[in-house]
Amino acid sequence: MKQYLILFLLAILIAFPSCTNEKSNQTKVIGVSQCSDDAWRRTMNSEMKREASFYPGIEIKIKTAHDSNQKQIRDIESFIADKVDLIIVSPNEAIPLTPVIEKAMQEGIPVVLVDRKISSGKYTAFVGADNYQIGKEVGVYTANLLNGKGNIAEIRGLNGSTPAVERHKGFMSIIQKYPGIQVVYQNDGGWLRKQAKERMTEALRKNIPIDLVFAHNDEMAAGAHEAITVSSGIKKPILLGIDALPGTEGGIQKVINGVLDATFIYPTGGEKAIQTAVHILNNEPYERDNALYTAVVDKTNARVLKLQTDQIIQHQNRIGQLNSVLDKNLAKYSSQRILLFSSLFILFLITVLLIMLIRAYSSKNRSNKILESQNIAINKQKEELSVQRDQLIVLSKNLEDATQAKLVFFTNISHEFRTPLTLILGPLDSLEKENLTPGGKRLIQLMRKNVHVMLKLIDQIIDFRRYENGKMQMYFTLSDLKSFVGEICDSFIEFGKKKHIHFSFTSSDEDFTLWFDSDKMEKICYNLLSNAFKFTPENGRIEVHLGKIQTNEDSFAQLTVSDNGMGISEHHAQSIFERFYKVDSRAAGSGIGLHLTKVLVELHNGNIGIKSEEGKGSTFTVQIPFKQKEIPIVEQYPNIKSSLVKEDDMLILESEEEISENINYQTDKPLVLIVEDNIDVRTFIKSLLADQFEIIEAPNGQVGLFKAMKFVPELIISDVSMDVMDGFELCKQIKENLSTSHIPVMLLTAFAQDEQRAIGFESGADAYIPKPFNESLLKIRVRKLIENREKVKTYFQKNLTFGERKENVTEIDKTFIDKFRKTIENKLIDSDLNVDEIGKSLGLSRVQLYRKIKSLTNYAPNELVRIIRLKASEQLLLKTEKSISEIAYETGFSSPSYFTKCFKEYFNESPTDYVKRIK
Repeated sequence: MKQYLILFLLAILIAFPSCTNEKSNQTKVIGVSQCSDDAWRRTMNSEMKREASFYPGIEIKIKTAHDSNQKQIRDIESFIADKVDLIIVSPNEAIPLTPVIEKAMQEGIPVVLVDRKISSGKYTAFVGADNYQIGKEVGVYTANLLNGKGNIAEIRGLNGSTPAVERHKGFMSIIQKYPGIQVVYQNDGGWLRKQAKERMTEALRKNIPIDLVFAHNDEMAAGAHEAITVSSGIKKPILLGIDALPGTEGGIQKVINGVLDATFIYPTGGEKAIQTAVHILNNEPYERDNALYTAVVDKTNARVLKLQTDQIIQHQNRIGQLNSVLDKNLAKYSSQRILLFSSLFILFLITVLLIMLIRAYSSKNRSNKILESQNIAINKQKEELSVQRDQLIVLSKNLEDATQAKLVFFTNISHEFRTPLTLILGPLDSLEKENLTPGGKRLIQLMRKNVHVMLKLIDQIIDFRRYENGKMQMYFTLSDLKSFVGEICDSFIEFGKKKHIHFSFTSSDEDFTLWFDSDKMEKICYNLLSNAFKFTPENGRIEVHLGKIQTNEDSFAQLTVSDNGMGISEHHAQSIFERFYKVDSRAAGSGIGLHLTKVLVELHNGNIGIKSEEGKGSTFTVQIPFKQKEIPIVEQYPNIKSSLVKEDDMLILESEEEISENINYQTDKPLVLIVEDNIDVRTFIKSLLADQFEIIEAPNGQVGLFKAMKFVPELIISDVSMDVMDGFELCKQIKENLSTSHIPVMLLTAFAQDEQRAIGFESGADAYIPKPFNESLLKIRVRKLIENREKVKTYFQKNLTFGERKENVTEIDKTFIDKFRKTIENKLIDSDLNVDEIGKSLGLSRVQLYRKIKSLTNYAPNELVRIIRLKASEQLLLKTEKSISEIAYETGFSSPSYFTKCFKEYFNESPTDYVKRIK
């Protein structure tokens, strides 16, 4: 392959020979800055472009300042910034342009001045006529025309430009020699025809005889001619100009047309400027000052000069055409040359590729034979690996199924543990109140402690299972993390004192209000602190610190838990957060505590880490962001499918009911229904409430629904997980049934997950207490639910409406009371209206109506009907002039005397006294 590479490089050199001389043939740029866009400078530009066309390596960029010093300065600075090779300048004014030209010289850029100089000698070369000499020539010519006597008006060029200054000096140096010649008017024409016309008009208005007008260029002389032409009654003076440009608008043509009497040739010097610039760029000898000479053009030689200049212009145009044709031919030649070399190069590459293909083909045949034998061996290995992969997949699936089965088993058994733990913790609460020996109390406390340890382990297993199934929900609240962590640490202070461990909590002064799930955060803190106390010896140290750190985009609350316990090695630290990982297999624990902690931290969009050194202690660091990008929203939980109770089922339940009910209807105790399938738990709850409440029991939801409809208790306490009908369905049926919808329902269950709570509240539960429950908490919740019902009844008795207590009344009950009221009001005049008729219209039996109205309002139905009639009669007494008898019959009372009796009992005064007092 080496010989092919050498041939390839040689081909490149042959195809592109000009590449080696690339630097020497680089185009050189000349920047041209003209002060104005008059005819003289347009002629100069044409000459420079034509002359530059003879030098292939020269490129010209022309910019015009339009008589603006600032514009010309910016143009020259742009040439300096572009690092042109040379600058040709025709300064607008000498003094303002001097600094920027000197700056170009300092940057190492040669500057050629054309026509005009600057106020210093810091330039490379000058090309232009001797303006002082031209002024003297004009002065001599003027003296001869005037024979040494006459008045002159001088219209000068732009003040500050060197041509105007030098022409004036040369002209005056001659005129001053002739006392008979007077310059009667001088002013600045700015090199422009219009401005010169205005100056000449101004001179003529002075009414001073003028024999000759000297304008510093032909354009201003033409402007003076226009001013003289429009003025009447004056003798036309002699008009002299400078430039003598060719062309129809040039000075020579103006002399022939009689506009000017004479003009002086002022050579543009464009060709000379380019020649000088090329000498400078090629480091060839050149003249620094290149003076161009002048001659007078008048009627004696104007036509001859016109013919000569026209021929020169024709030749110049012809040369331009030839240059254009030559450029096209050169471009065509260059393209054909590149095409030829490219074709040769491609042909060479094709040849090399063919040779390489031939060699590659023979090499491929040899390789194919080797690959074929290797492929056979690979396929054999592939088949073996495929069999092993299938075996691994089956093994992995079996392992995963076994793991899931274990998790399901542990989760279910954890739920089952809660019921016996309830029966342990409840009696322990009762025993604590007994007069026990100090030793007995210590045993009680030991048992209570271990029950809570078991509950913590059960919660971890359930949380772990919930996370594995993707059902762990986050309930973010905006809270103060500092006070939250402080309260948790306070609960460990006494424990630290007992173990003789120096325990402290510190925090920085920042505000730690942020979004977090308080339940999950409590578990994070508890697991980290329990782990620290577990592995820290007596007289050890545990420090908790809460601080704030800032990253590039977010800020985090950083919780650190440090101890000086036994510590772990770096190898163990890398795996400490893996599930079921234990540093010492003989140590107690499940191995899921720290893994669950890591999961809970990550659910907060945070991170957790550990730094530990064996024998020196460990530091756990938890970082929680102050701003959560997304706050999870809990999805709607599906409703449990209904299982309606039929009349046949009711009969079977009544016949199969094994629980005897001895209800004392004369007692003042509120009636409570306990629905629980575990007879021990049911008996225990009954023993807790029996002294304050009348108790009836049911072994499942279906029996519970029947007894609720039959006895209409003040409160229902129900387990959730039961056969036949579970607690959720029972609650739903209770709340949807008109005769029982007002009964408060408390769900009591071992299923303590958040999603189970959500389903319970969706079904209409009024309270939710997880097993194992605290005896005092259960009693308080039962008492408060019944008290709230009593408050609603009391409010209704006073106002005959639920008013602001509506939030404690279901929509079904509100609708029922409104319907009951409308039924009475529609039949208000009917004195025979009775409870049976009202119950029939509402779809309830007499007993059901009685229990419903009594539970909601604390009134019997007849009492409520009478109160509604009395309220209606009160309005008639106040708003009408009807008699008491008429009102009594109109509101359904059987006689005026009975009406008066009932009115006095309710309002504590007779109808007559009531009306007198009000009116």
